[in-house]
Amino acid sequence: MKKIIAFTFSTLTSAAALAALPPLTPEQAEAAALTKAKAAYGDKVAAYQLCQAQNRVADKFRVAGTPAPAACVAPPPFVAPVAAAPAPAPAAK
Repeated sequence: MKKIIAFTFSTLTSAAALAALPPLTPEQAEAAALTKAKAAYGDKVAAYQLCQAQNRVADKFRVAGTPAPAACVAPPPFVAPVAAAPAPAPAAK
């Protein structure tokens, strides 16, 4: 019973702490977008390298007369995401 009460209390406490986090600043949002883009590009490169490795293994075990494995498509070079321009401040009257 004590474990259930402790779990419930810690869950509610952590939920309250996460709800109180401030929104990201524009610099933090830009850094997060760049990190996300780099991770996505890394996934594409890893998929390309895996395709090449699979093709090398398939070539070793391929029986004469069977078609060659499909060619791998290399990912394009990494391009950092473009940050959105901040909205202009309204003019004071």
